[in-house]
Amino acid sequence: MVKAIPTWLRWLAWGFVILSALLLLAPLVVVIGVSVSESQFIVFPPQGFSLDWYRKALGSREYVEAFWLSLRLAGLVTVSATVIGGAAAIALSRRKNRQSLESFFLSPLVIPSIIFAIGMLMLWSSMFGTTSFVALWIAHTVVALPYVIRTTLAVLAESDPFLEEAARTMGASWLRRLWHVVLPQCRPGLAAGAFFAFNISFDEAVLSLFLRNPGLNTLPVQIYGQLEFSPDPTVAAVSTMMIVLTVALIVLLDRLLGLNRVANT
Repeated sequence: MVKAIPTWLRWLAWGFVILSALLLLAPLVVVIGVSVSESQFIVFPPQGFSLDWYRKALGSREYVEAFWLSLRLAGLVTVSATVIGGAAAIALSRRKNRQSLESFFLSPLVIPSIIFAIGMLMLWSSMFGTTSFVALWIAHTVVALPYVIRTTLAVLAESDPFLEEAARTMGASWLRRLWHVVLPQCRPGLAAGAFFAFNISFDEAVLSLFLRNPGLNTLPVQIYGQLEFSPDPTVAAVSTMMIVLTVALIVLLDRLLGLNRVANT
């Protein structure tokens, strides 16, 4: 017979849950509060209510250009990381001794971002003399790849291997098996990996700082620059809009696949 959990232990567990939720939500509340403040400075609690900082951010040429650059970069990284990561995961799932290859593909998770950024900067500068959009694209893709590979491998580990064997027995070509059997089984993992890839690229600051040039300021770099030289609540307004974008992507993912199904990957 299972013993009942003591009341004090339940209260302690709920206390930890509430404390964790507060620690997670408090920074968001502060950022959103600062973004609607009338003050010219970054202060909390907000002084009055105003949407002027949102209008200033949306009317700023630097922020608009940085947003479109980040969006274009994140979109390309999502496509490249999903295609390469999905193909790598499918190939890895068919190998018995895949530990070394899997560790190689997942190694960007354990390498500090600043070390990878310095190495990428030195490599690209020695080869081409200066950084470029392509350097950012490659670097962001490398960082995003492990997430796509990991989520897709998790889905393939739970898939039915006999479905593809049945399709092969019935004469389906490898391309038809891939399109009609393998990829549909990978869809939740690929969707989750694509979501992570987009968010990682869109929010990445360290790589973007090291690999930028005067014409390549992503949104995180633009925010960092303003915080360093001329801080005002505009950065909070931009950060709030980034939070809203992330929430919108989560809602979209939930509508398309369901968060429970994605979480199981």
